[in-house]
Amino acid sequence: MIPRYSRTDMVSIWSPESKFRIWFEIEAHACDALANLGVIPKEAAATIWEKGGSATFDIDRIDEIERETKHDVIAFLTHLAEIVGPDARFVHQGMTSSDVLDTCFNVQLVKATDLLLEDLEALLAALKRRAMEHKDTVCIGRSHGIHAEPVTFGLKMAEAYAEFDRCKTRLLAAREEIATCAISGAVGTFANIDPSVEEHVAKAMGLKPEPVSTQVIPRDRHAMYFATLGVIASSIERVATEIRHLQRTEVLEAEEFFSKGQKGSSAMPHKRNPVLTENLTGLARLVRGYSIPAMENVALWHERDISHSSVERMIGPDATVTLDFALVRLTGVIDKLMVYPERMIGNMDRLGGLVHSQRILLALTQAGSSREDAYRLVQRNAMKVWDSYQVAGAASVDFLTELLEDADVRNYLSEQEIRDRFDLGYHTKNVDVIFERVFSDN
Repeated sequence: MIPRYSRTDMVSIWSPESKFRIWFEIEAHACDALANLGVIPKEAAATIWEKGGSATFDIDRIDEIERETKHDVIAFLTHLAEIVGPDARFVHQGMTSSDVLDTCFNVQLVKATDLLLEDLEALLAALKRRAMEHKDTVCIGRSHGIHAEPVTFGLKMAEAYAEFDRCKTRLLAAREEIATCAISGAVGTFANIDPSVEEHVAKAMGLKPEPVSTQVIPRDRHAMYFATLGVIASSIERVATEIRHLQRTEVLEAEEFFSKGQKGSSAMPHKRNPVLTENLTGLARLVRGYSIPAMENVALWHERDISHSSVERMIGPDATVTLDFALVRLTGVIDKLMVYPERMIGNMDRLGGLVHSQRILLALTQAGSSREDAYRLVQRNAMKVWDSYQVAGAASVDFLTELLEDADVRNYLSEQEIRDRFDLGYHTKNVDVIFERVFSDN
């Protein structure tokens, strides 16, 4: 991924230095297990750790060897032999390249996941704080983009919290599924290496042995992993899209923090654009996109081919680096988000009380009206308010007044019964119950 959308800790996991260090550790742990079995001398295993463990692998030298051999693992092993000396002949005994590549890839994915989990924890903390802050901040709920009934801004944050808490659960499951190791040799039969070597390496690298690895670790695991990243990205986009809509000039109920000296447009000095959430929308599209090639990698030929290799060299770093950046950016957006309660009430009031239409509908049915007649009566009065709103941009006709003057409505409801249905707090009376469900374990 380009530096603009990258953070150092995640990038370092995918660096050549990190990769070759993991390759060495896999090979050296395998040598330990082979030495314990008496397959190679224990002195050789010790030498490999001593010389290789303190070495700084020369990336340029490995690249130089690979240009001749056209094989990355052989290039690394050749360079390692230059460092270790004669005992290097005991390295890679009974192993195949995929043992190293696949086990390393999964180690990197586990490390990347641990950072993503930290990112999610920080985002959850920010969402919870803002949810509690605005638990009772009333705003209009919208369906199809149209005013529906009141909610609270805290409820919007609680909804996002619950969603990302599910994302965390999914990511933990994906981490568990991806954390496997294969040291099973060519075509995965352990013909030239004892299964105990795989068990030893897996434990040393914080993984589990792959039950059946063919010559590669099955790619359904990776497909599920990258699909999980795609779902998290979709959740990021959902929150980003909500904020973008709330920041529109006609709405302006919330707004990204606009710092001193920040500029929104090269041409129009007045602009304050939702650039961060727009950026998050774009990044989410990328992360989701990486899930498709991961799924297409599942169907490899027979015991293996390398059609998956070029894909994973790109999507492994790009998906995790991009999602890491996006989660941290979203946390910053939520943490500093400007919220405008007065604007929320003002927007809600522009529709002249229509937000209470369902309560009047229910009151009429409970008073004896058929649902069809009740709907007709309420809609008849509501459309008068809508018509006035369309002309003036704010309702010049009051819904309560229209209802009180409608003789057909008054046949069922008294003035007080109608007025009682215009209690704004009624719509949000159960927010505490929802918060208890969302935050009871947190």
